Amino acid sequence: MVRWFYRVLSLTLVSAVLVIVGAVAAQDQPSGKISLDATSVAAGVGAQWGDGTLTLNNGQQYQFTVKGLEVGGVGFADVRAEGNVYNLYDLEDFNGVYVAAETNASVGSGPGMQTMRNSRGVIINLSSAQQGVKMTFAGQGVRLALK
Repeated sequence: MVRWFYRVLSLTLVSAVLVIVGAVAAQDQPSGKISLDATSVAAGVGAQWGDGTLTLNNGQQYQFTVKGLEVGGVGFADVRAEGNVYNLYDLEDFNGVYVAAETNASVGSGPGMQTMRNSRGVIINLSSAQQGVKMTFAGQGVRLALK
């Protein structure tokens, strides 16, 4: 019974994420793609750091840094993520704190999806693979800054 409940819950969550990501992508203007590598360490309050590349639709590439704060996390992880950027009309709007509120757990090598938004309306949909053991119970704030 418990296994059945977790299977149904997992399928429901995956379906909801796909619907939300599809709805966000359908309404917003695609601006480019990003890829990033980050490390995350947490014991209640944790930190993330790394680097990435923003590639605009016109082919121009920009390097950026990743710095973050995490509340309610436990563990460590190395993350490699790629995704799409939406609503980036001015390059300076890319800089800022991106927030995603969700509960996430991953053990070993696991895929994940996350949608983040900054205060200027820029949206990033990320698909990630992570190595390590990590559980997060509260929202994350990640600061992205062009180099």
